[in-house]
Amino acid sequence: MEAGSKIYVAGHRGMVGAAIVRALRQQGFINIITRSSAELDLRRQDAVNTFFAAEQPEYVFLAAARVGGIHANNTYRADFLYDNLLIAANTIHAAYKNGVKKLLFLGSSCIYPKYADQPIKEESLLTGSLEPTNEPYALAKIAGIKLCETYREQYGCNFIAAMPCNVYGQGDNYHPENSHVIPALLRKFHEAKENNSEFVTLWGTGKPLREFIYVDDLAGACLFLMQEYNDKLFVNVGSGHEISIGELAEKIRAVTGYKGGIKYDSSKPDGTPRKLMDSSRLHNMGCTPGTNLEEGLQKTYGYFLQEQQ
Repeated sequence: MEAGSKIYVAGHRGMVGAAIVRALRQQGFINIITRSSAELDLRRQDAVNTFFAAEQPEYVFLAAARVGGIHANNTYRADFLYDNLLIAANTIHAAYKNGVKKLLFLGSSCIYPKYADQPIKEESLLTGSLEPTNEPYALAKIAGIKLCETYREQYGCNFIAAMPCNVYGQGDNYHPENSHVIPALLRKFHEAKENNSEFVTLWGTGKPLREFIYVDDLAGACLFLMQEYNDKLFVNVGSGHEISIGELAEKIRAVTGYKGGIKYDSSKPDGTPRKLMDSSRLHNMGCTPGTNLEEGLQKTYGYFLQEQQ
């Protein structure tokens, strides 16, 4: 990409898309195209085709998606599958039809089998059953990967895909039902502190292990891949470090300053027991995250407090 290259960031109002826009601007890219979902509904093929024909972007970061935590994924299963399938299919096909030089599709670590060998290599895709609670979302993301692969094979498109681990940071969603684990816990502990609650109740057992990456580190990896990576196989993007939900809760309790107790509701689902990705392919290319979990949580809680004002 050149400084004046025409770059479309799909999903620029989401946490990851906004971070990609920040990273592009910080690196001197000046010709960034964005559209809100109200201005361009990526689920509408005619609207997407019209947009691409008019704007003719050279590079596309496909970060737009319908996202949420376990509760949202398990409750709105049809919506998660339908919306994400259409977003991926319409955008990738329009990129092909309009001669986009390169496209980066962003997936999710939930694409991997529930009981995949750890740490999870890219080659583990489709080697076992998915975690049932987020299977529809995972299937849509797998379809996006395969669209990139097949358009590359059939039409010679330079379409690549990146699979991040759990992402958190500036611009996250703190909705009490539809958020991911870190923003959900930050909100829970913050409100418990404000209300002087005796304890906080968390879903599951606290035992599942998860890997997290700060959103600006992910954005940096996306720019790196767009500029340096041109192979068929999608790439894991993770920190390489895992932590149990219970340990994470303790860190967030400390960050928020909550002094009460923690209870676990084991009648609620844990999700996948462990999910650590093997990101050695990316790390060996010289791209590694620079934000540790403690620093990232402090930053994220700061942004949360700003939003509450």
